[in-house]
Amino acid sequence: MVNGGWDLIVVGAGSSGAALATRSARLGKRVLLLEAGTDYRSAQMHEAWRSPNPIVALLDPTAVTGVVWEGVDSARTEKQRQAPYWRGKGPGGSSSINGQIAIRPPMADYEDWAIPGWAPEDVLPYFAKLEDDEEFGDEPYHGRGGPTPIFRMPRENWGGVDKALASAALAAGYEWAPDVNAPDATGVSPYPINSRAGRRVSVNDAYLEPNRELSTLVIRGDALVDKVLFEGDRATGVSIVSGGAVTTEYADTVVLSAGVIHSPAILLRSGIGPAAELRVLGIDVRADLPVGRGMQDHGMALLSLPLTVAAAIKSPHDRHTNVCVRFSSGEVPGDLMFVSNNQNVLAMANADTGAGAGAYGVWLNHSHSRGELTLTSADPTAQPLVRERMLSDERDLARLRIGVRAMVELGRSAETAEFVDGSIERENEALFAVLDDDAKLDDYLLQTIVDAQHGTSTCRMGEVVDPSCQVLGTEGLRVVDASIFPSVPRANTNLAAIMTGELMADRI
Repeated sequence: MVNGGWDLIVVGAGSSGAALATRSARLGKRVLLLEAGTDYRSAQMHEAWRSPNPIVALLDPTAVTGVVWEGVDSARTEKQRQAPYWRGKGPGGSSSINGQIAIRPPMADYEDWAIPGWAPEDVLPYFAKLEDDEEFGDEPYHGRGGPTPIFRMPRENWGGVDKALASAALAAGYEWAPDVNAPDATGVSPYPINSRAGRRVSVNDAYLEPNRELSTLVIRGDALVDKVLFEGDRATGVSIVSGGAVTTEYADTVVLSAGVIHSPAILLRSGIGPAAELRVLGIDVRADLPVGRGMQDHGMALLSLPLTVAAAIKSPHDRHTNVCVRFSSGEVPGDLMFVSNNQNVLAMANADTGAGAGAYGVWLNHSHSRGELTLTSADPTAQPLVRERMLSDERDLARLRIGVRAMVELGRSAETAEFVDGSIERENEALFAVLDDDAKLDDYLLQTIVDAQHGTSTCRMGEVVDPSCQVLGTEGLRVVDASIFPSVPRANTNLAAIMTGELMADRI
C-alpha cells in the first residue's frame, strides 16, 4: 500500500465497477469506490426505475434528475444532429436505467477477439458466477445463486408486439430458441431480464448493497474524477472534484470503470490519448494512444406498428419488450436481431406517441463502422463530443438493408396483421417510399437510425490496454468496463460488463 493509501481505487460504480470493487473487497483488498453521482442506498432508488418499462422513468423528470448524465450527447451518423445518449449516474450506473435485458454475447465473440485470457473457457465461468437463472440455472453453462437474477416473462404475459413478432418469425421459418444465452443460440427467444418479482435489480442492488458493511470497502459519491496522478510511468492516485474542492486519493492500483464515455475522458485529461488533440487543449502528452477511437454501438432501424386496442399495453408498467430473434445476414452468424417494442420507447422518450405506438426493430449485432469521442475542454465538468458514425462502413449498410427488408416482410405478414389497426405502409410512408432503392434506403437509414445505448470500444484491448486491462505505457493503471471491448458484442452489453468486473477482480 502506497503512502498510507488504498490497495485499489475503482472509478465508477456501474456494472463493471460495482462487481470489481465488491469482489476485490471480499478478497481482502482495501477498496475505495468513487462515483461521480450522488450515492444512495438500494431502497432509495426512485420507484419509477423499478418498473419493468423504462419509459415510466424516462418521462418523469423527478426520476431522471441526478440519475441520467446531463449533457452527454451523440450524433449517431454523419447525417444526424447531436441528441441525448443516456448514461446512468450514481450507484448502479447504466444498470439502473437500462432496459433490464440480460443477454450474454455468444461465445463466438470471444473466439473472434482472439485475446489471451479472454477465450470462451476463460469468460464462461464468470458469466455463470454472476447469475441466478431461475429457468436454466442447472445447465452446465449457467449459474444459480449468483447476484444477478435472470427471469423470462411467461408467454401468457407477453405484450401484443411480442406475440406478433414471435408468431410472424416462427411462421417465416426462424427456429424457436428458449434460451438465447445457450452457446450459439439463434432464432426466436424470450428476453432474459435482470429483475425479481417484476422489479429491476441493478448492480447497486445485487453487488453494492449486500457489501456496504465490509470494512474493506468505502463508497464515496459526488466524487468526479478529473485525472489520474503519476510518479513517472506509475499511476499513484486520482484527483477528485467534489463540492467545489479538489482532493487527491492514492492507491497501489487505479482502475477506471467509468464506462464508454467517461473512462476515455479521464484518460484524455490525464494526458493519455491522441497527442495532437491533447496539445490543442494544452494537456501534456503522457502516452500517444488512440483513446476515444473505435466506438461502436448497435444501430437499429424501426418499423412503426399502429396497434389495435387489444394489442396495446394496458398499463404504463407493462413490459416494453420480451422477444428477440437473433439471425444472420449471411456474413456473420447472429449479426442481425429483430426486437419487439410493445411501446416504442426510443420514440416516446422524445415525444409521447401513446400506448398504441408499437414497433418492430432490427439492429446490427455485429458492426464494422467505428466512431470517436474527443474532449471539448480539459474541464472535467465539460462533456466530450461523441460521433458514433454508425453505418459509415458500406458493409453495415448492406447488411442493415437486408435486415430492414426482412423486418418489413414480417410486418406485412398475416401474423402481424392480427395485432395492427390500419396500414403499416401509411404509418411508415417514408420507409416504404425508398424500400426498393438501395441508395435512397441508405440515405433514409443514415437519417433515422437509432442506437441501442450499448456503447463500447473507446479504450480497446490491443490498442489502449493490454489483455490484463493495463493501460499501455503505464504501470498501476487499468480500465475495466465495456470501453475495452475490441468490438461491440452480439448482445446487450450489461452482462458482459458485469462479467468483466467479476473476471478482473480475480486477476488484479
